[in-house]
Amino acid sequence: MLEEPDQAYENVLAEIQSFELPIEATLRSVYDDQPNAHKKFMEKLDACIRNHDKEIEKMCNFHHQGFVDAITELLKVRTDAEKLKVQVTDTNRRFQDAGKEVIVQTEDIIRCRIQQRNITTVVEKLQLCLPVLEMYSKLKEQMSTKRYYSALKTMEQLENVYFPRVSQYRFCQLMIENLPKLREDIKEISMSDLKDFLESIRKHSDKIGETAMKQAQQQKIFTVTPQKQNNLKFGKTMYINDRIPEERNEIVLKHAFEEEDENEEEVLTVQDLVDFSPVYQCLHIYSVLGDEETFENYYRKQRKKQARLVLQTQSNMHETVDGYRRYFTQIVGFFVVEDHILHVTQGLVTRAYTDELWNMALSKIIAVLRAHSSYCTDPDLVLELKNLIVIFADTLQGYGFPVNRLFDLLFEIRDQYNETLLKKWAGVFRDIFEEDNYSPIPIVSEEEYRAIISKFPFQDPDLEKQPFPKKLPMSQSVPHIYIQVKEFIYASLKFSESLHRSSTEIDDMLRKSTNLLLTRTLSSCLLNLIKKPHIGLTELVQIIINTTHLEQACKYLEDFITNITNISQETVHTTRLYGLSTFKDARHAAEGEIYTKLNQKIDEFVQLADYDWTMSEPDGRASGYLMDLINFLRSIFQVFTHLPGKVAQTACMSACQHLSTSLMQMLLDSELKQISMGAVQQFNLDVIQCELFASSEPVPGFQGDTLQLAFIDLRQLLDLFMVWDWSTYLADYGQPASKYLRVNPNTALTLLEKMKDTSKKNNIFAQFRKNDRDKQKLIETVVKQLRSLVNGMSQHT
Repeated sequence: MLEEPDQAYENVLAEIQSFELPIEATLRSVYDDQPNAHKKFMEKLDACIRNHDKEIEKMCNFHHQGFVDAITELLKVRTDAEKLKVQVTDTNRRFQDAGKEVIVQTEDIIRCRIQQRNITTVVEKLQLCLPVLEMYSKLKEQMSTKRYYSALKTMEQLENVYFPRVSQYRFCQLMIENLPKLREDIKEISMSDLKDFLESIRKHSDKIGETAMKQAQQQKIFTVTPQKQNNLKFGKTMYINDRIPEERNEIVLKHAFEEEDENEEEVLTVQDLVDFSPVYQCLHIYSVLGDEETFENYYRKQRKKQARLVLQTQSNMHETVDGYRRYFTQIVGFFVVEDHILHVTQGLVTRAYTDELWNMALSKIIAVLRAHSSYCTDPDLVLELKNLIVIFADTLQGYGFPVNRLFDLLFEIRDQYNETLLKKWAGVFRDIFEEDNYSPIPIVSEEEYRAIISKFPFQDPDLEKQPFPKKLPMSQSVPHIYIQVKEFIYASLKFSESLHRSSTEIDDMLRKSTNLLLTRTLSSCLLNLIKKPHIGLTELVQIIINTTHLEQACKYLEDFITNITNISQETVHTTRLYGLSTFKDARHAAEGEIYTKLNQKIDEFVQLADYDWTMSEPDGRASGYLMDLINFLRSIFQVFTHLPGKVAQTACMSACQHLSTSLMQMLLDSELKQISMGAVQQFNLDVIQCELFASSEPVPGFQGDTLQLAFIDLRQLLDLFMVWDWSTYLADYGQPASKYLRVNPNTALTLLEKMKDTSKKNNIFAQFRKNDRDKQKLIETVVKQLRSLVNGMSQHT
């Protein structure tokens, strides 16, 4: 039992000596095991200490001699050590003295090495900074030389490549801070250049447009020159066939060749006239800056404003062709620039944008031309306007703009052009009619005859056989009218040129315009001429003859148009000339005017009648006014021999009927209150002369006594009063075979009442009262019967 605690103490001491476990835990285990453990442990511990002391003593005793020997050796070397110390000290001193210079040199070497290292570092840093400075210097140079797009590219290189290498330096920060300002400056400068460019092209758009139109006209002339020469050759043949002098063709050919010579001159292109670099530069600058949309919107907005300015017109633009030319050249210049911008830039303007702008402009242009052209009264100005529109349309069509609406407008202007031509030719026709002497054309030589028939298609074999001098049946106005109608066709043809229309359409246009000239203008001039007061019967007769020859010449006008257009008259849709109806209408109007003026002349003679209605006996001869009238009618009807037979016959019949009516109205005039039998007998003598004139056949062609029937009413009335055959008249009244069938009871009653009351009518029937009272009673009886008859007719009606 005692051995177990001792062994435990031994273990504890072994653990304490090992220094591996904490002592606190080991000691605690000793005191916790049993009572009096501390004492026992201390005894064990003392025993252990004594054992160790003994072992130490043994070891010291064992090594003591070696220690003593070592001390003895040390004492021996002490002197040598002191000597060595002195030597070392002296050596050290001498080394210190010798090393001072080395130290100084070493410090210099160190300082140089540091400087060298610093220099190397500086060189490296400068080599890193120099490209940045060089690029920035390059940027400044580009800014000063206005190479802004290159400057922006340099800025990009600085920001992306160079600045990151030296971003730690202050100068780099200053440069970085300055770049946005430089970019804004570039934007402002490029925008200012763009504004100057826009202002420049606005001012010079007319020059640009003029150049473009010249180019288009040149190309067109070069294209059609061979065809034009062929047409000119054909035209020369055509003129000869139509007897137009060849000098006109020489002038046309000369003019054509002069145009070709002019076209050989070099014309500047649009690129030669306009420097587009501000647009390119500004576009590139804004593209690089990422603000391309802003630039596009600004450019389009400004150009739309300029388009509106270009489309504005002057109020007096229609007065001269220069106004129209300036208007067209400005528009062409505007759209030529836009087309160039469309093709050389990407996205600045688009086809949709230009089409929208063109459609807006085209609507405005058509409205302006329609309004201003309506004020044009000069056909030459309208023709020049048409030529300008054609060149304008061809030019813009060459740049890809649709111009069909412009050619449609030209058809409207063509109608207006025809109207102005019609007005002009109305004045020409009036002048021709005013200058005409309305007498047949005298011809004294063969040259004169050939000269006239070369201008007017007149053929008369009988007249050609007659010797000189001789007369053509028409007056001077006829060939002049024919020539002017052909000139009108030429003028109308000028408008049809360059309209890109077929020969059939041109033929139709020429025929329609010529029909308007004939049916409206010439017809109106003829009708106005016929109605003029100073145009007498002789002139009217000549007008009828003239219209007959003009009517015959219409077929030559149709051949003339056919030769121009090469469209046969046999074509189904070919329009015919209405000259036949025009001249027929004019001739009918002239015939009616002849009848009217002839009746007016008869009235003038009748107004000269001075009957003594109370005479007791007739003069025994016809009245002077009536003989003068008959002589006048004879001379007039001799002039009528040149008229168609029916016209002369109708005029003669109308004159006789009007004369008969006038004489009848003279007898029945309400202001005439009394008529003697002597006056009736004198009146009968005048009627007899009228009947003799009618029977003398003043105009050939009447059958039997047809012309005398014009005086049948007068004849039966006078016969009734001359033979006083009232019983027969009253008995046979209403019978088809009555001798006095044409005597109206009212007429007989009126005349009989003028002869009835002699006591109240200056004793007209005084002789009858003295010689034959029964006759007076008979008159009263007849008057009563006539009144009864008239009343019965009224009640029956």
